[in-house]
Amino acid sequence: MNLISVFFIGVGLSMDAFAAAICKGLSIRKNFLEKSFVIALFFGVFQAAMPYIGYLLGSIFAEKLQAVDHWIAFVLLSIIGVNMIRESRDKTCTIEEDRLDLKNLFMLAIATSIDALAVGVSFAFLKIKISLAVFVIGLTTFVISFLGVRIGRAFGIALKDKAQVAGGLILIFLGLKILVEHLGLLAF
Repeated sequence: MNLISVFFIGVGLSMDAFAAAICKGLSIRKNFLEKSFVIALFFGVFQAAMPYIGYLLGSIFAEKLQAVDHWIAFVLLSIIGVNMIRESRDKTCTIEEDRLDLKNLFMLAIATSIDALAVGVSFAFLKIKISLAVFVIGLTTFVISFLGVRIGRAFGIALKDKAQVAGGLILIFLGLKILVEHLGLLAF
C-alpha cells in the first residue's frame, strides 16, 4: 500500500472526528483558536494511536492469516465504511456550553477512533510501515478536525452527514482496491 492510499485511509477515518469537531465548533465562543487546537489534538492523537494498537494486536496473527489478509482488510474497511454511512443518518449534534470538558473530549476521541483500531489490524496483515501510517493518519485527522471546528462555527451541522458518507465511501473503495490488487485483477 502506498502513501497516497494511507492518506486516503486517514481522510476516511477522520470523517467521524470531523463530524464531531463540527458539533464542537457550534458551541465555541471564546478562545476559539486555542480550543480548536485542543480538540484537533485530541482527535489526531487518538486517531494515530488506535491503528498502532491494532497493528500490534494484528501482528500477532498476521503470519497465520496471510492467505486471507486481503479479505480481512476488505471486510474490516467495508464494515467500517458502511457503519459510517449508516451513522450519517443521525441528524443530532449535542451542543454544549462554551467550555471544553476534557473528560467528554477524551471519550469522544476514543469513540471516533475505534474504527482506526480495526484498520490497524488490517495494516498488520498488509505489512504496512506503521510509523509512517500512524503519522499520516494522525496529522490528517488533526488538520481535518481543526477545519471541522472552524466549519462548525461558521456553517453548523449541515456538513456533518455528508462528511460521514464521504468517509464511508472512501474506506469501502480502499477495501475493494486492496482486495482487487491482492487477487491480481487490477494493478494500482
